[in-house]
Amino acid sequence: MKSVNIIPVVLIAFSSLAATVQEQAKIPGGISIAIKAGNAAELSKYMNSTIELLLLDKEDFYKKNVAETILKDFFNEYQTKDFTIRHQGAKNDAQYAIGNLKTEKGDFRVYFLLKKVDQQLLIYQIRIKPDNGK
Repeated sequence: MKSVNIIPVVLIAFSSLAATVQEQAKIPGGISIAIKAGNAAELSKYMNSTIELLLLDKEDFYKKNVAETILKDFFNEYQTKDFTIRHQGAKNDAQYAIGNLKTEKGDFRVYFLLKKVDQQLLIYQIRIKPDNGK
């Protein structure tokens, strides 16, 4: 009889563990909302003090405020219509996500890398490339 009572406890423990692992691989929702809205100021709240930005013809490490300005210019030129995360994952204290950004002037593939700093996930790299359907 006692072994029958243990089965639900074990199932609940495994379910909780699986939910915890899934939650760890989830990027902050505010990042998706900011990208979908084309809001560089809101997105910068999730950036590290220096980030690597690969955006069309720009590729370099930028201070947070400079990266915000570059992204603001991008969002002004390419009015966003939609953003959807297609894949995300985690390894050690780093997380990444890949998404599709639809704009008035075309579609883009967006990659970003986040690392944990003082228990907070911060963006270390953003890569925005034209999505040629490949």
